[in-house]
Amino acid sequence: MAKTERRHGPAWLTALLCLAWLLPGLAAAAAPRIGVMTMEPGEIFWERFGHNALIVQDPATGEALSYNFGFFDLDEPGFHRNFVRGRMEYRLEVLRLERDLAYYSYVGRGVGIQWLALEPDKARALAAALAENARPENARYAYDYFTANCSTRVRDALDRALDGQLQAQLTGRSQGNTWRSESVRLAAPAPWMALGFHLGLSGRADRPLSRWEEAFIPMRLRDALREVRLADGRPLVASEEILLPHRLAPPPAEAPRTAGKAFLAGLALAAGVLLAGRRAPRALAGFALAFWTIAGLAGVVMAFLWLGTAHTAAHANQNLLLLSPLCLALLPGGWARLRGREPSARFRVLLWIVTGGAALAGFLKFLPFMPQQNVEWVVLLLPLHWALLRTFDPKR
Repeated sequence: MAKTERRHGPAWLTALLCLAWLLPGLAAAAAPRIGVMTMEPGEIFWERFGHNALIVQDPATGEALSYNFGFFDLDEPGFHRNFVRGRMEYRLEVLRLERDLAYYSYVGRGVGIQWLALEPDKARALAAALAENARPENARYAYDYFTANCSTRVRDALDRALDGQLQAQLTGRSQGNTWRSESVRLAAPAPWMALGFHLGLSGRADRPLSRWEEAFIPMRLRDALREVRLADGRPLVASEEILLPHRLAPPPAEAPRTAGKAFLAGLALAAGVLLAGRRAPRALAGFALAFWTIAGLAGVVMAFLWLGTAHTAAHANQNLLLLSPLCLALLPGGWARLRGREPSARFRVLLWIVTGGAALAGFLKFLPFMPQQNVEWVVLLLPLHWALLRTFDPKR
């Protein structure tokens, strides 16, 4: 019987063929793991909106880096001036994940992470783009509360890595949220902050946002990512895990509704003014002086935000009609009444102008092409202006 001999190639050729077969798997295994880390709101006013960062984990070592777009320097020359004028600069910083988490653990803010099911080449491209963005010459960017913040930078980086799929799936869909409603909702635990947003934002902040636009809130971006699908139909989010528990009170689910309370308060103030005009005219003059001072200064601030800053969401604020800088010009007349004297004729003219402005603010509520969600301020302040006019107009 003849013996069949099986010949084998050289050992190096066999090894090369095996390596060629393994290379695709090795390349895939070497791709970094990408995650979106979301931090819950904190108690300091600039932490009320929450925060997020992109995580890049080395598959070989397990070391994870946090690409954090939320850094600013209070000691930077001109920072406070730029803050007031709306010309702030933030920067991207790279931290070891453990170091980034240490602060949130200390203050009790919850942190979760969404690991993404990116293809290896897209994961590597995103990691490389983040490393390039973190270079000192590229790290700084012009900050805007609503259109260019830590969360929108994370959103935009992901969208570029997904070739625009993120924006395509989130644009055109809306939950009815606005810049005002989201700002007031998240600031509600700090009433002074919520009050400032509600009063200082103009009608530009009342346009319903798409899911893409409302991702300026980190928690909204986290929720939206759960619904995104890759080109092959797989969910973008492969898994989620909680890194730190949240030990603070959660933000409210929606903005407080205060129109009814404001209406009752406005009627009560108007009735009090009319009653004091008959029984305690000098006490009423003291109240009017305080109100006109506060109203006039608030109007000056709102006018400055419109005419002197880049805070575009505060431009053309209809609340200027309710809290007019002209209220400061009423102070001499109020002071005269406090001393038991008749004010000048100019006082009567100014009083009518100020009250007329408040009435115009009320009329604008009936015009659909000039929307601004400030009905609370109208029903609170218009009755008060009317009552002061009725009481102080010497020729009524």
